[in-house]
Amino acid sequence: MNQLFLGVLSGAVLTLAACNSQTPNHASASRTTPEPAAADTTGAPVETKSANTTYKPAFAGQTRIGSVKTTTPYIITQVNTALKSPWGLTELPDGRWLITEKAGNLRIASLDGKLSEPINGLPAVNAKGQGGLLGITLDPSFAGNRMVYWVFAEPQENNGSLTAVAKGRLSDDETRIENAVVIYRATPAHNKGNNHYGGRILFDKAGNLFVSTGERSDKSTRVEAQDLNSGLGKIVRINTDGQPAAGNPFVNQSGARAEIYTYGHRNVQSLAIHPVTGDLWDAEFGPRGGDELNLIQPGKNYGWPVISYGIEYSGEAMPGALTQKEGMEQPVYYWDPTLSPSGMTFYSSDAIPEWKNNLFIGGLSGMHIARLVIKDNKVVGEERIAADQKDRFRAVAEGKDGALYAVSDSGKFYRIGKGK
Repeated sequence: MNQLFLGVLSGAVLTLAACNSQTPNHASASRTTPEPAAADTTGAPVETKSANTTYKPAFAGQTRIGSVKTTTPYIITQVNTALKSPWGLTELPDGRWLITEKAGNLRIASLDGKLSEPINGLPAVNAKGQGGLLGITLDPSFAGNRMVYWVFAEPQENNGSLTAVAKGRLSDDETRIENAVVIYRATPAHNKGNNHYGGRILFDKAGNLFVSTGERSDKSTRVEAQDLNSGLGKIVRINTDGQPAAGNPFVNQSGARAEIYTYGHRNVQSLAIHPVTGDLWDAEFGPRGGDELNLIQPGKNYGWPVISYGIEYSGEAMPGALTQKEGMEQPVYYWDPTLSPSGMTFYSSDAIPEWKNNLFIGGLSGMHIARLVIKDNKVVGEERIAADQKDRFRAVAEGKDGALYAVSDSGKFYRIGKGK
């Protein structure tokens, strides 16, 4: 494994040593967000590149907030470098990690660098484009029932595909998933592209599942993000059998799908629940500019493709060129140029007190992990973590040992935290 030791003193990041090591670090309705555990002094914004647009933010601090610096020394460790396009990860009770690989493999990674053979029994995936085996989570009662839930791009007729959710039991010998079954499909299927599947999944405190879907990217399908009778471009809330969760906002609305929790999303690859307030947050891809951080509230419309702080990839303005419209939610924060947010977690440990309740988001094109300090549901500081790794961070999660764990498109599995 490769270790990079970072000491951060008086706001200056010091690279102390880089070495090859065979000894890893073993791991034994909205409310106001609490004030961060440690006061941060903001400096110049971390983003220095020119924006793609001349759009003005709707309020002060909606983009390019001042920078902050972590003052607690921490270590970046490359636990494993042999993964193949990992996408999602979730921690097992014993501190090992269950990791999905885009091509359809599921593996277990240990903190001593060991990586299991692919686990059998998963349904076939469409791994073309942005498809594949995506987000994963454990049942809250996994220790007793060993149930696993995951999202994947499922092949359909006529070269079509859609975002699907499946569940199954991890066998006692950890070699296979038993009785895998698809419990939800975000219809309609699409056969003219293989992009924007969404793909994150997590449990709420009531034992229901939040799942994100994409609007499949094409101009012909992006409008379905606004259609309440379509599964595209949504965050859905379902129970463990795939049925709409009780209390969803559109359960009794004619012409609307009962599983829909929010709509107007482009491609949500980041979902996290605040550890104190219980609020759901997302981060989603804009087009060229306009990546968003949103506080998710049931029944709300998050605007895509009607409003956006980005432009078309061609450089043309979005149709109507609107950034605000009545009845559509503003992002809490946005990035221009893009971060390409994929996978995020709130930090709840006391191991690094100044990170308490901060949000960490993996950046693909940004090639760093964004640390956001949030106060009163607004971003008040931003930091770039692990930018020196020059990697595309696909997912980030907090471990039971108080460290952050991340996977990257290059196949690396990282630990970021205090040494032991």
